[in-house]
Amino acid sequence: MSLTRRHLLAVTAALGLSCTAFGALAADVLQVGSYPNNPPFEFKNASGTFEGFEVDIVNEAAKRAGMTTEIADYGFQALFAGTTSGRIDVAISSITITPERLGSQSFTQPYYDSDMGVAIKEDSPLNGLADLKGKIVGVLSGSTGEKWAQEHQKEYGFAEIKGYDSQQNVMLDLGAGRVDGVVSDIPGMEFLFTKMKGFKVKERIKTGEQYGLMMTKDHPKLQALSDAIGSMKKDGTLAAIHKKWFGSDAPAGSSTVTEMPIPKP
Repeated sequence: MSLTRRHLLAVTAALGLSCTAFGALAADVLQVGSYPNNPPFEFKNASGTFEGFEVDIVNEAAKRAGMTTEIADYGFQALFAGTTSGRIDVAISSITITPERLGSQSFTQPYYDSDMGVAIKEDSPLNGLADLKGKIVGVLSGSTGEKWAQEHQKEYGFAEIKGYDSQQNVMLDLGAGRVDGVVSDIPGMEFLFTKMKGFKVKERIKTGEQYGLMMTKDHPKLQALSDAIGSMKKDGTLAAIHKKWFGSDAPAGSSTVTEMPIPKP
């Protein structure tokens, strides 16, 4: 009887140690949410594994901070609810750092500079914003492109702004003539145009946008991940990741190669 009790105590202790070890392991896993169709920033390959510029960044930053990653599919708008609720620690999807977002989210130091642009069919007589008066403009719902279009709708006289759940779907409607132009981030559109032909960014909109890892507000790992990104800039790793995915050197002085502070509200 006492032998059985000792065995039970030993098993209980072992289970306790096992649970503690599992808890420590789980605590070292960074839960990442990602929009799955945003090449070259993030996308799923044929085997269903996430790849891309920001995938490489978050994986390397997590590694340097002593963590591993688990990346899950999220719609673009759902990413914000995911970090706010704590279901995920980090969101990646070329998310622009804005004062409004800093009110409810935290961001690491930026690692990519971007402008928006106006995409129109190559053979269209329309050439930019001035020609979209009375026309329908497509945007990615929840994006800074949508925000910009809404803020400038009166100025340029857009007849309607239509929101879409994916960049591919808004471009399909552009090709079908259901929208006349698309306002979105230039890098993602130009990469998409290597596969979807017949479109062109006909006007650049200078916005000074910068992307960072979006995290739960005041996340305890924010500083560690931001520092890891800083070290990646310092030793050239981030520049190499840029070269890998964009085929060009990161611009001198850009946030891809320049160490920066964590953005503040």
